[in-house]
Amino acid sequence: MAKDVQIFDTNFSDIVQGVFQAQSAFQPAFGEMQVKDGVSVEDTMFTVKATDIPVVLGSYSTDANTAFGDGTANSSRFGKMQEIIYKKKDVPYDGTWAIHEGFDSFTVNANLQAAVADRLDLQAQEKIRLFDRLFGQKLVSAAAKDLGKVDDVVKLFGNAAKEYTNMEVNVPIRAYVSPDTYNAIVDSPVVTSYKNSAVNIDENGILRLKGMLVTEVPDQYMNGAQVIFSPDNIGRGFLGIDVVRTIDAQQFNGSELQGAGKYGAWIADQNKPAILTAGYTAPTTSGSSTTSGK
Repeated sequence: MAKDVQIFDTNFSDIVQGVFQAQSAFQPAFGEMQVKDGVSVEDTMFTVKATDIPVVLGSYSTDANTAFGDGTANSSRFGKMQEIIYKKKDVPYDGTWAIHEGFDSFTVNANLQAAVADRLDLQAQEKIRLFDRLFGQKLVSAAAKDLGKVDDVVKLFGNAAKEYTNMEVNVPIRAYVSPDTYNAIVDSPVVTSYKNSAVNIDENGILRLKGMLVTEVPDQYMNGAQVIFSPDNIGRGFLGIDVVRTIDAQQFNGSELQGAGKYGAWIADQNKPAILTAGYTAPTTSGSSTTSGK
């Protein structure tokens, strides 16, 4: 007798994307979650084409022997021509994920369809936690520099703002901060509305400081940094779904919820100079920590 199989790939994809938008700590930095079906035989999330050839501004020549006279047919008034070549780069997944849960009709004590829906939602939330850990790792490892200790949050944010002004970054900048740093910002006596900030002390909340949006992030996702400065939409997160299904169980009277796929995150090399950290502490092999500039 054939097993009863129900496929939930689309349902799970929609749930993950919704939960990601609502709950991911680093959602602004990575934009919308990219979801791809049928990834069991694929090692690559996607392929990009990019070039690292710098832009060179020359000057137009009006010399009589350039393109004319002695330079006819062997020179150009536009200057030397730079050939532009885009190279293909495969971006691999970072890991795999799996779901394997059982619903015994004698013990589940709930409607099976409702129980499956509940578990898919909880699994989606767990995937977002997985992504947030990965996002923190990706951002910190990609950071161009560490701005040092977080002793004076106003001065720190001023230094970061100066860095972005000099880099000519013209998209929104967000500061992802640890709980201790967040409280230091809120409690700072000079962080008031007339100091280029927006604060609500009563609600223990803050919107922006030195023109940068502030987001509080749990310590476990900060990967050793106290602050991660990043422009919005600087990277992308990918969830690959090979299958999400329920099947009739053989070992008990009920159903099994099964799922498998891959996941990963990517930040373009040209975006990495715009990522900064502060208060970064790298773990040592002995398990203790050392403070390090990047």
